[in-house]
Amino acid sequence: MARPRKSAVENPAVVADHTVTAVSPVPLHTQIREALRRSILDGSYPPHSQMPSESQMMERFGVSRITIRQALGDLQKEGLIFKVMGKGSFVAKPKAFQSLSRLQGFGEAMSPSGYETYSMLLSAREVEAGPLVAQRLSVAEGSTVFEIQRLRYLNREPISVDVSYFPLEIGQRLAQEDLATRDIFVILENDLGHNLTHADVQIEAISAEATLGRHLGMDEGSPLLRIERLTYAGERPIDFEFLYYRGDAFQYRLRIDRS
Repeated sequence: MARPRKSAVENPAVVADHTVTAVSPVPLHTQIREALRRSILDGSYPPHSQMPSESQMMERFGVSRITIRQALGDLQKEGLIFKVMGKGSFVAKPKAFQSLSRLQGFGEAMSPSGYETYSMLLSAREVEAGPLVAQRLSVAEGSTVFEIQRLRYLNREPISVDVSYFPLEIGQRLAQEDLATRDIFVILENDLGHNLTHADVQIEAISAEATLGRHLGMDEGSPLLRIERLTYAGERPIDFEFLYYRGDAFQYRLRIDRS
């Protein structure tokens, strides 16, 4: 883990715009949590930087220690901060997450939580379908399909490399769209009129080869999570992809009910 940086409390402007008032119907600890949360998500408190001490935040917000601890406890449960015994609280590295109970694109999953997402287009080209791609997309082996490779960012940190394959005409249309700021799922449904219905997903752990490691800022051989996903529009396979996530920066979430 990178060495924790100095506390952002040295910069008094970090949360200066986030006011807390006792007359609000919103509880004080919730107001403070949201103020700190915004400063984390907008980069005012960068990953691994030390948060102000409880005493400093008590003075800044004019509240009790228990109120500060409630706010910090909520942020820790969200995975936005972590605590080091005897040293205080530090900002956690952004971690992407998606629910296994919903079919969502990366931006769709992360944006409601306030995270900034962005994609760098690495390549968009016509390629011959190998045996696996041909089987998944139900096309003839050796026929032409369209490959799109993107480097995905979460709060300006590289989080995954996505390698996606599409039937030729769909891929050609996608290549003309804004793939930097828009999810492919959203474009497929809203712009191209395809009703996405379900996906088959496989997940496995692998080691990063040199190119993936370079894109993700990792050493060769570092752990990656590889997700193979085949998405359908009705009964037609429309999007086959390999998603390579940093092993330390992604999690799937699943709610399991006990009947």
